[in-house]
Amino acid sequence: MKKKIPLIIISIAFSVIIWGTISLSEEYYANVNVPLRVVDFPNGYTIGNKIPENITIKLRGIGWKLFSVNIGKDVTYNISVNEDSGFKQIRLMDHLTDNRWMLSELDIIDIVPNSLSFSIERRVNKKLPIVADLSLDFKAGYGLAKQIVLEPDSVVIDGPQSVVNSLTEIKTKAIRLSSLDRFTIKNIGFVYLPGSSFGTKFVSVNFDIQRIVDKQFDDIDVEVLDVPPDRDVILLPNKISCNVRGGIDILGKLEKDQFRVFVFYRDVVLDTLGNVIPHIEHPVNTTLKYIKPERLRYIIKKFR
Repeated sequence: MKKKIPLIIISIAFSVIIWGTISLSEEYYANVNVPLRVVDFPNGYTIGNKIPENITIKLRGIGWKLFSVNIGKDVTYNISVNEDSGFKQIRLMDHLTDNRWMLSELDIIDIVPNSLSFSIERRVNKKLPIVADLSLDFKAGYGLAKQIVLEPDSVVIDGPQSVVNSLTEIKTKAIRLSSLDRFTIKNIGFVYLPGSSFGTKFVSVNFDIQRIVDKQFDDIDVEVLDVPPDRDVILLPNKISCNVRGGIDILGKLEKDQFRVFVFYRDVVLDTLGNVIPHIEHPVNTTLKYIKPERLRYIIKKFR
């Protein structure tokens, strides 16, 4: 029996080939989805509005001819604008001669859509900032420790004048990331704009994601600024504590001398309550939660 297996396989394969040859020799109808391309622009011009990326062509013909169209690697339906600019309104059936892959043995029954309207405009270029279209979700206890970094943060767009002149920024494709809990880099492309190209294919988006924690810093000195030479201001107390929130790696490297706490002499003079609220400058990528005490009493001394 084992000796007959190869013979059985060969017989089945031969039968399939014969059946396929006979079947593909008959006439069929087929709908073929084909990329659409506008070609032969005048030098320095491009298409000014969006057109369908693909069209559907209904064909009739011998099976193996239809099969060869479906498996063709470089099959596109080209529309030549014949080196002419301005507004165009065309019937796709009028451009069969621009597409030599359409074999004479095939009948074109219909093309969907059957017509197109578009404009041919002068190309211009402009450098614009990049804006990432992001939707982020973090694991519990995690978040962005620093601002999102885009590399590059701007890009040159080359495209139709009406499109480019209307833009103030370039958006990336929308991206959603979930359960984030570590440093992440994503390469993201740009939103499609008709007739346009970009100086780079994608932007690298860097997310510094860390566990978010709180940390307290005590005994931070408070300065009094702009005190006249014949005055002195004593604060009660003259030190504060503060609590900040941020990424665990960032807070782990902070020292209290990176904080600056101060009051202005003018605030003291204009005060009517007997105490003032200190100002605090805290390191970047941290969020101030609170300070203690929130208000400071003071004594003003005048020198003779």
